[in-house]
Amino acid sequence: MNEWYRRNGDVLTLTLHVQPGAKRTEVQGLHGEALKIRLAAPPVEGRANEALLKFIADFFDVPLRQVELKQGGQSRHKVVAVTGSKIEAESMLGG
Repeated sequence: MNEWYRRNGDVLTLTLHVQPGAKRTEVQGLHGEALKIRLAAPPVEGRANEALLKFIADFFDVPLRQVELKQGGQSRHKVVAVTGSKIEAESMLGG
């Protein structure tokens, strides 16, 4: 069973481990019970969070307003909710 996401009706909740300051933004793979995402944005003034939410919105093909940071504003461990996407979470793993 996948521990890093769950779908509840229209809402997909993702548990993420985020590494800012990477060379490019990409999904790294599973990291314990979270999905690791490397972000090109630096961890300053909320820029990494902005970049993360935009990356998730683009990936799941939804407007940015339908992606919400639920937990982990100041942490590498984040919980993000995506509303209204038809794309399955597993596709983040390239599977």
